[in-house]
Amino acid sequence: MSVAPLSEPLGGVAASLHAAGAAAAYWHPVIDSAALRDKPQAVQLMDHAVVLWRDAQGQAHAWADRCPHRGARLSLGRVCEGQLECAYHGWRFAETGRCVHVPALPEFVPPAGHSAQIFAAQEAYGLVWVRLVNGAHSLPLFSAESDAGLRKVNCGPYDVATSAPRIVENFLDMAHFAFVHAGWLGERGRSAVADYTVQATATGLLATNCWAWQPQSHVHSTQGAMVEYRYEVTAPYAAVLTKVPQPDTTATAAWRESIALFICPLTAQTSRVWFRLAVADFDSPDTTLQAFQHTIFTQDQPVLESQSPSCLPLDPRAEAHTAADKASAAYRRFLQGAAISFGTC
Repeated sequence: MSVAPLSEPLGGVAASLHAAGAAAAYWHPVIDSAALRDKPQAVQLMDHAVVLWRDAQGQAHAWADRCPHRGARLSLGRVCEGQLECAYHGWRFAETGRCVHVPALPEFVPPAGHSAQIFAAQEAYGLVWVRLVNGAHSLPLFSAESDAGLRKVNCGPYDVATSAPRIVENFLDMAHFAFVHAGWLGERGRSAVADYTVQATATGLLATNCWAWQPQSHVHSTQGAMVEYRYEVTAPYAAVLTKVPQPDTTATAAWRESIALFICPLTAQTSRVWFRLAVADFDSPDTTLQAFQHTIFTQDQPVLESQSPSCLPLDPRAEAHTAADKASAAYRRFLQGAAISFGTC
C-alpha cells in the first residue's frame, strides 16, 4: 500500500472539505481496484468530485477533479507517459500534482502554484480508498483478511438513496430479520431478540452474544439454526459481522464467515455500498456467494430508502428506542462523540 501526500485545498474545494466535517479525515472506499486501469476515472466522495488514475508504476492517485488552469474536469483527460493530461489545454501533471508541461508555452517552467489538489489514496480489500484531509485514522480493520482458511469475495457496489449511517445501523439490527428477511435470516414466529452485550471501542462498538434463529443463514445452510453473531463497528461508515451457525446445520464442515460492510458516502443522503465476504468455501463460484448476499441486501434496500429522514437522527428524542436497539443506540453515541455530522441530523 502507498499513500499520496496532501496539498492545500483550492478555492471551492476548501468549502467542500469543510462541509464533510470530521468524516473527511477517515478513509473511504470509492471504486473497485480492478475498475481503475489505464484511463482516469471520475468518482464522488462526500459531495466532492474526485479523479482517480494510475501512474506508470501502477500506483493509484486521487485528486480533485478540477484542473487548476481553467477548472475543466481532469477525468476527461488521459494518462500520458505516466502523467495525467488535462483534456482542455493539454497541461500535464506529475504524480505529485504539480504541472510539468504547458503545451502552449513549451519552454515555460510551471511554478509550484500550478498544481492539482491531491488527496491520500491507497488500495486494500480489492478497493481504492481515499482520505480527503490528513488524519490519524487507519483503514477499517477486517481481521478475517489475514485468515488463509477463508476465501475473500467482494459484492457490489450498490447505490442506495440513503445516508451511510442509516446503512450501518441497519447492518447492526437483528430485530428486522423476521420481517425484512423472513424465510432467510428470520421467521415471524421467532422474532424475539435476546439480550446481548455492547461495549464502546475506539473505532465504534463491539456487540457480542448476539443470537438469532435463521431458516437459511448462508448459502450452504441445510436446515434452520440458531446463529451466533458478533458485530464490530470499525469506522463511522464501516462494520464487520461474523456468523457461526450451530454445528451440523451446514453442508460445509466447520462453516464460518465474516462479512465486512464498506460504504462510500457520495452525498449526505446517498451512498455506495460494498460487502467483502470471508468464507470457509473455496469451491462455489463467486456468483453463487454474491447471489446470496445480493438477495439479502436487496431486501434491505427499499426499506432503507423509505426511512425518513434519510440522515440518521442523533438526538435520542427524535426516534423511539427499545432494549433490542442497544447496538444502534451505541452507534449513535459513537457518531456524536466523534463529531460525525456528514449523514446525520
